[in-house]
Amino acid sequence: MEAVVEATDLEKTYGETVALSGASLSVARGEVFALIGPNGAGKTTLVRALTGTTEPDGGSARILGASPAAVDRDRLGVLPQEFSPPGRLSARELLAYYAGLYDDARDPEDVLADVGLVDAGDTWYEDLSGGQQRRACVGSALVNDPDLLFLDEPTTGIDPAGRRTVWRLIEDLADAGTTVVLTTHDMAEAERLADRVGLLADGSLVAQGTPADLVRDHGGSSRLTVETAADPDAFADLAYPVERPERGRNRNPDSAVVVREIDPAAIGTVVDYLEARDIEYTELSWAEPDLEDVYLALADATERERTDRLDGGDHDAGGDASDLAQTGETA
Repeated sequence: MEAVVEATDLEKTYGETVALSGASLSVARGEVFALIGPNGAGKTTLVRALTGTTEPDGGSARILGASPAAVDRDRLGVLPQEFSPPGRLSARELLAYYAGLYDDARDPEDVLADVGLVDAGDTWYEDLSGGQQRRACVGSALVNDPDLLFLDEPTTGIDPAGRRTVWRLIEDLADAGTTVVLTTHDMAEAERLADRVGLLADGSLVAQGTPADLVRDHGGSSRLTVETAADPDAFADLAYPVERPERGRNRNPDSAVVVREIDPAAIGTVVDYLEARDIEYTELSWAEPDLEDVYLALADATERERTDRLDGGDHDAGGDASDLAQTGETA
């Protein structure tokens, strides 16, 4: 398929700190490609290099058949992570203003409807809720009906209903042939929207593939979570690996244990084990691996590799400090 976005070995440094270190990717026409990764991994720097707002130090990039700096801007839509339009314009006026920057723009009323802001169209931007403001910003990137759309954390601060409105909009755009590159920390968003996902860590893409392929290759095994204060050592005789849950799953890891590599048919064995040893528990929950497991596993592996390099005397620090200090990336 025709590649709309191509990047080969992109590099970017700020002082002695590496922001991008050989980042390469290719995105086909009509594809939704999601970039995920830890804070400061280089996602915003990569988006800026691909959209021509940051000049890379090495490597090459082409979008829509041209260099990012030379591409026809009428064909490109960009929503930065940080975007602060004039507060004393209404949502309708804001979209009309951006539509006026293009020779052939969409009707702002249609864009208002797309982002679910018809009822708030006459409200000043500064008086919109945070989620409504973000939806207005998404709309501003759509007024020129772009062939290629970059969305940096598009649903940050949006309530669940508004988030689903934006998701459906992105799906409709892709179905109509628009190529979308987005960054996100919401794994459910990436799993729902993305044809392919790339994990960026320390300035390079360490894994790329469909969500299903990444889960299969990197997600690990199914898991049974037992809500209990018991120590994992209490499960020493259980015929399955037992560990504390990852902190990344928004829980106190000391309040549960995770039984790995277990089939649902064997859950009764665990229940019998708990009861036979008088181990108190409040809940059992079984789950297949998902994209969050992939994220945690690959991010942990990258962090271990970085620690090993530092311990070995290699003090190139990766992308974290550079993006936070130089590009303002916080997500």
